[in-house]
This record gives sequence, C-alpha cells and structure tokens, in this order.
Amino acid sequence: MKNRLKELRAERGWTQAQLAECLAVSRQTVNAIEKQKYDPSLSLAFKVAAVFECTIEAVFSPDP
Repeated sequence: MKNRLKELRAERGWTQAQLAECLAVSRQTVNAIEKQKYDPSLSLAFKVAAVFECTIEAVFSPDP
C-alpha cells in the first residue's frame, strides 16, 4: 500500500518520534509505514487520518 505519511509529516515539521507519540506507536512503526514495509491496521489508519485531519484515502492508496 502506498502512502503519503512522510510527506504529510514533513509538511508539519514533525519527527518520526513526534508522530509516533501522537499515534501511540513506536518510531520504528512510523518508519516501517513510511517505507511501505508495514501496512497499518484499520484502526491505526483512522488515527493517522485524524492526526492529519484528512481522509484515509488522502494518506493511503492501494498499489496499482
């Protein structure tokens, strides 16, 4: 699954650790999602969308 997590995080000037704290996950989890090595659970995807005040579809998209 593709995602814009790194881009959205950078727009806000947040570190991976800061985003991880907002999401109640580890920095390593944020890193793995950004590198597309880990697809988040649906509940985590909803948290990500809420933190960035957008829809899940604005953050995540299926691979072509």
